[in-house]
Amino acid sequence: MDKDVLAAINSVSPTFSKGQRRIASYIAENYDKAAFMTAGKLGAAAGVSESTVVRFAADLGYEGYPEMRKALQELIKNRLTTVQRIEVARDTIAGRDVLDNVLSSDADKIRRTLEDIDRNAFSKAVEAITSARTIYVIGLRSSSALASFLGFYLNLLFPDVRVVNQSAASEIYEQILHISAGDVCIAISFPRYSKKTIMAMKFAKDKGATVIGITDTSSSLVAHSADIKLYARSEMVSFFFFFVAPLSLINAIVVAAAESSGRDLESNFENLEKIWAEYEVYEKY
Repeated sequence: MDKDVLAAINSVSPTFSKGQRRIASYIAENYDKAAFMTAGKLGAAAGVSESTVVRFAADLGYEGYPEMRKALQELIKNRLTTVQRIEVARDTIAGRDVLDNVLSSDADKIRRTLEDIDRNAFSKAVEAITSARTIYVIGLRSSSALASFLGFYLNLLFPDVRVVNQSAASEIYEQILHISAGDVCIAISFPRYSKKTIMAMKFAKDKGATVIGITDTSSSLVAHSADIKLYARSEMVSFFFFFVAPLSLINAIVVAAAESSGRDLESNFENLEKIWAEYEVYEKY
């Protein structure tokens, strides 16, 4: 169910019972914390029973409380400030084994990404990349690490790959000034979504380029601006997001592009090995 929880609450609030009004009030004032509470904890915080919370979710049109909580989590992804994220993380991780919690969560996100991935969209993205004249990769702020990683490996496979960097407001457009039909723009952005990335995607699309969006959900503005949409699970933890699943998806894109490019990879890397040896790129033992 894809809708704004707060909007849903406002639309049916006149019919709420006294207990439901307490829940609605608590969520409106503490939606950042409510998004990570169990039904029992939310009920205790609002001063009602767990069963009242479950009925509240059903009355809003959700199949159950877990679906409402998921919708709340989607809602807050792009709303929380860094300070709010840290406060939420303290509440959700406090008392738990951080190492076990983070690594287990990473494994779960890769599994869920694999289960949910649109394989047809993945194939289209790989085809667009391998047939592109020029490949532009855009990822700003926290997503810049993902963009650099993808750009680095695509550059080993294809003759014209350009990673768009951010240093001044106008420079993004200068770097994609000549993008046109026959080119591909791969845009990567996760909450909080970069406004400049969205604007660059629209610019590339207006120029006739194929735009591939790598993001977390169909409600993302990245998805709205992309021709081909690829989703990877990413959830908030403290002041940053889990990026293991997006990185794993990028790994799959690189491997698939290498396999389907039709290029002589052995010859290509033989030349690279000679260059690396000549210029002492790697330490020898």
